[in-house]
Amino acid sequence: MLVLGLDPGVATVGFGFVRADGTSRRAGEYGVISTPAKLALTRRLDTIYSDVTQLIAQFKPDAVSIEELYFGRNVTTGLNVAHARGVMLLAAFRSGVPAYQYAPNKVKNSVVGYGKASKCQVQEMVTRLLGLNEIPRPDDAADALAIALCHAQAASSLTFSGENI
Repeated sequence: MLVLGLDPGVATVGFGFVRADGTSRRAGEYGVISTPAKLALTRRLDTIYSDVTQLIAQFKPDAVSIEELYFGRNVTTGLNVAHARGVMLLAAFRSGVPAYQYAPNKVKNSVVGYGKASKCQVQEMVTRLLGLNEIPRPDDAADALAIALCHAQAASSLTFSGENI
């Protein structure tokens, strides 16, 4: 199974592919989609939609895994990220790929074994679990790989009852 993990954002969207075969997990392509701050939000969303659609068409994942929205202190930023998350889900839907969502603490628990793990702990475990030589950079790409790992682990569980969103 090939999983595309997406770490939603507007300025930067992390993406990472994880190939899961039995108990083996391997990293594929990973990186970020960046949009310039000077562009209007609609143009930034269009770029995100187009780039996610292109990634799906190129690599043909079996599933898309996306982190649920976490509202911090800045509600305006949270709303913009929600818009970006929406176009990512639309890209998956229009491409015919099922999408699954996971809360940040679920991703951390899945990868590290502790739902309140630090970003550094998650990055280190992503590196170990995928047999990488170094921590994936930038941070958004490492987060996307963690989100993909979370789905790969959940989907391989005998009790998986994930809901395609």
